[in-house]
Amino acid sequence: MTTHYHVDGELVPRTEATVSVDDRGFRYGDGAFETLRVYGGTVFEWAAHASRLEDTCETLSLEHGLSREDLRARIDETLEANDLQDAYVRLSITRGVQPGKLTPDPDVDPTVVVYVKSLPRGGLEGGPVWDEPAVVQTTKTRRIPDAAVPASAKTHNYLNGILAREELYDADEALVRDLEGNVAEGATSNVFFVDDEGLHTPSTEGPVLPGITRRVVLELAAGADVPTHEGVYEPAAVREADEVFLTNSTWELRPVASVDGIDVGRGPVTELLAHLFDRRVEETCY
Repeated sequence: MTTHYHVDGELVPRTEATVSVDDRGFRYGDGAFETLRVYGGTVFEWAAHASRLEDTCETLSLEHGLSREDLRARIDETLEANDLQDAYVRLSITRGVQPGKLTPDPDVDPTVVVYVKSLPRGGLEGGPVWDEPAVVQTTKTRRIPDAAVPASAKTHNYLNGILAREELYDADEALVRDLEGNVAEGATSNVFFVDDEGLHTPSTEGPVLPGITRRVVLELAAGADVPTHEGVYEPAAVREADEVFLTNSTWELRPVASVDGIDVGRGPVTELLAHLFDRRVEETCY
C-alpha cells in the first residue's frame, strides 16, 4: 500500500510529497509543529496539542488563518487514506513561500503538511515503541534560554537538540542543562525522577517545554497520591535518584537504565504511572 501525506490541502503519495526550496520552513526553520499519537483512530489529547500549536504560532506571529477543525480534518483524512488506527502524526505549519529575506511578509500563504507512520497498538493491550530503557548522558550543549527562543514554542529549528544528540556516546538521550547548569530536559523529552520525597520534574518556569505527556503524567501522579514536585535540580539529583524516566508523545513513559554511567533502574513509581497512562489511553481511545 502506498503511503500518502497531506500537503497543502491535498493527499499525495509519499514519493510526490514535496515543499518549495523557497519555503521559509526550509530556509529559516520558520514554522511550528506538533507530534501526536493516534490510538484506535483517536488523536490523543488533541485539544491540548491544538492549543500548544496555536500558542507556538502566536509566538512566531504566524497568522495562518486555519481553524483547529480544519487541521484535525486533514489529520483524519490522512489517517483514513493510509488505513491507520495506531500511528505517529506530525502536523507542520510554516509561513510558506515568501521572498528570500529574513523579515517575514505579513501576508501568509502557509504550507501545511501532515506526515504519518504506523505504530504498535497502545493502551493496556499494547506495547512500547522503544526497545530498551534509555541510556542518558549529560551534554555540554545547553538549553537555549527563554529570552532568546521561548521553550514553549515547538518550532522547526531543532539545532539545539541536534547538537546535544551529536555529543552522545553509547547513549540514547541527552540530559540538557540550562545556562546555570540545572537540568532542563532531554533533546526530545521531558525528564522525571523519583527519590524519597516523591516524583520530581524540572519546572516550566525554566527553559522547559510544557510537554503534553508531561502534564498527563503529573495529573495521573496527583490522582494516585504520588507526591509531585516541580523545581530546579542539579544533574546530581537525577544521577542519584531511585528511578528516572522520560516522556514524550511517541515514547509515552520510557524508563531510564543509567545516567552518565550510573545505574538507576526501573521502579514501582515508574511502573505505576506507566500502567495508569496505558489505562488512560485505553479508556479514552479504544
